[in-house]
Amino acid sequence: MLTEREQVLGGAHPDTLLVRNNLAAAFESAGDLGRAIPLYEATLAQREQVFGDTHPRTLTSRNNLAGAYESAGDLGRAIPLYEATLAQREQALGITHPDTLTSRNDLAYAYQTAGDLGRAIPLYEATLAQREQALGVTHPDTLASRNNLAHAYQTAGDLERAIPLHQTTLAQREQVLGDTHPHTLSSRNNLADAYLAGGDLGRAIPLYEATLDQSEQALGDTHPYTLTSRHSLAGAYLAGGDLGRAIPLYEATLAQREQVLGDTHPDTLTGRNSLAYAYQTAGDLERAMPLYEANLAQCEQVLGDIHPDTLTSRNDLAHAFESAGDLERAIPLYEATLAQREQVLGDTHPHTLTSRNNLAGAYLAGGDLGRAIPLYEATLDQSEQALGDTHPYTLLIRNNLAYAYQSARDLERAMPLYEANLAQCEQALGDAHPYTLTSRDNLASARKAAEAVQQRSTATSTTATVHQQPSPAD
Repeated sequence: MLTEREQVLGGAHPDTLLVRNNLAAAFESAGDLGRAIPLYEATLAQREQVFGDTHPRTLTSRNNLAGAYESAGDLGRAIPLYEATLAQREQALGITHPDTLTSRNDLAYAYQTAGDLGRAIPLYEATLAQREQALGVTHPDTLASRNNLAHAYQTAGDLERAIPLHQTTLAQREQVLGDTHPHTLSSRNNLADAYLAGGDLGRAIPLYEATLDQSEQALGDTHPYTLTSRHSLAGAYLAGGDLGRAIPLYEATLAQREQVLGDTHPDTLTGRNSLAYAYQTAGDLERAMPLYEANLAQCEQVLGDIHPDTLTSRNDLAHAFESAGDLERAIPLYEATLAQREQVLGDTHPHTLTSRNNLAGAYLAGGDLGRAIPLYEATLDQSEQALGDTHPYTLLIRNNLAYAYQSARDLERAMPLYEANLAQCEQALGDAHPYTLTSRDNLASARKAAEAVQQRSTATSTTATVHQQPSPAD
């Protein structure tokens, strides 16, 4: 169609430009950013020439290009372009025009992706208030804003605000859009995600299962939403330790994604990484390692060497090496991933903090307490400043630092830290959350060690510790 319009109407005709924009969007949806981005860039340049710099279609092209940069993990180009587009839309269209509100929402999402929740959340809140006023409380765009704000609260570890907002959004989408509308199914899946984040598997798993059943009936067995639901349910089974159900479901979902979306689609790559993680969790490193290595090679080829998903694959391969006891390969890979995340995402992005925590854990596993403890201490300070004192990441790092002190036989520093962390876990996450249970077990073990310390000259700790890994979820 594009070739025909170029021949009949010319390369710069508005209809030709529209087809070119839509083709770029199709490439982006298929995960082919290598063809999408140049096409978006060309369309934008032509629209600027034909329509002018602030024409609504030009602004749409600019916003679309920013979105493609974001999909490619290039936040250094995406965020300034989003900011410029928002400023131009506010000036040309007004502060409450639907396109302006879309720009504001997209910019908030980019800030969230960059780990800058201090800018993302207020922008989401302002956009939601404006959409409620301009479009109404139950307009689909308003509901989208409410969903996005709930997800931002969840990312910030604020489940007390996230879960009720997810519940409200789901109820409104059921009423306005119907029980099996894709957006309703997405809200149901998101609420299950929030329950899972809170360690409430009793509510998460049945909701995931119901959502998957509805998605299969309404959208079909291989619709992308259905595949996402299936992948999420597998992740919940994995979180609950039910590998007998998790692994076959991951395998089936991956096979379907390869068939429907292609072997190198971002969702396929995510599914492959998650399956490798499930194999690793089951102790089956013979299947996990080759899958991690193949997935990393594909991520590097398709997404680029420093795309956030590539960095996640690299981090997970390092963790697999560590699990296999191969610290000679794990530590350099952790160090390289950390350096790249610092460069791409910034020093205090949650994924950067995760890399730093994992590297400290590898140093600890190698008995190098001289490097492990200072790195844990620095990471905890940064997490407290960037994410807050009771964010799940902060609680996890605090637990690991206490464990490092215990490993160094420094119970005077380990015990108070365990006690403080347990109290914060109970308050922020609840009494039965996995992190709370881990903190409680570790404190009990430290107390036993303290009781026995005068009766033995050396102590070998058997306390279980948790090293943060990215959740195998979409």
